Amino acid sequence: MTAPAQSTDLTAGTWAIDNAHSSISFSVRHLVVSKVRGTFGTFSGAITVAADGTPSASAEIDVASVHSGNDQRDAHLKAPDFFDVEKYPTATFVSTSVTPDGENYRLDGDFTLKGVTRPVSLALQFNGVNPGMGHGAVAGFEASVVLNRKDFGIDIDMPLDTGGAVVGDKVTITLSIEALRQD
Repeated sequence: MTAPAQSTDLTAGTWAIDNAHSSISFSVRHLVVSKVRGTFGTFSGAITVAADGTPSASAEIDVASVHSGNDQRDAHLKAPDFFDVEKYPTATFVSTSVTPDGENYRLDGDFTLKGVTRPVSLALQFNGVNPGMGHGAVAGFEASVVLNRKDFGIDIDMPLDTGGAVVGDKVTITLSIEALRQD
């Protein structure tokens, strides 16, 4: 069996995130010894490639779509202690540059969460372009970043008597993105 046709050419135009084949997940240390994982189920965004080949990206996440597998924890994540979704319903990312980083790339941009905007750098892997399944070309990307939740105003402290905290400061965000050619 031969491998499917794939290209490393991301052509000029707009590539919209395909939610059915993409995910945004997170993990954070819990009780010092394990991690809690979760996802955001509702998000949108696009990768735009200019005629000169310069790429840019933007995305919006419905923070209320957080799902960690526990309804009580999800309700707490939506509350003012964490995301405060009533006041800050969306998180956004707007790229400022994409630069080669070995065989992969670095995606720099401004990330806004809970009303706080900070520059972030994501490690980005471009997985190539496939002709798709009759609905146009599909491009694939993987990206990740480790953020300090306190940098975004999520500064709840729940110390443990034995040292450490219930929730760690560092949060790993992982994106697995399929984008459909729109032009």
